[in-house]
Amino acid sequence: MRVKCVICDQIEQLDDHILAAKKLRNRPIHTYMCQPCHERIAKKTKERLETGQFRLYKGDEKKDDW
Repeated sequence: MRVKCVICDQIEQLDDHILAAKKLRNRPIHTYMCQPCHERIAKKTKERLETGQFRLYKGDEKKDDW
């Protein structure tokens, strides 16, 4: 399966039998990001968290009675 990174537009080949390929095939809302872009974003986010001026807002967990 050919996929394209949403950030850098690099085209890569994924094996059809891996989980990421199945997610992309079955759920078009899922997007693919190449490994260098993923690592770069993780590094930048970690640097911003260490400055103390960046807040990562997490959604409120709602308890389900069921």
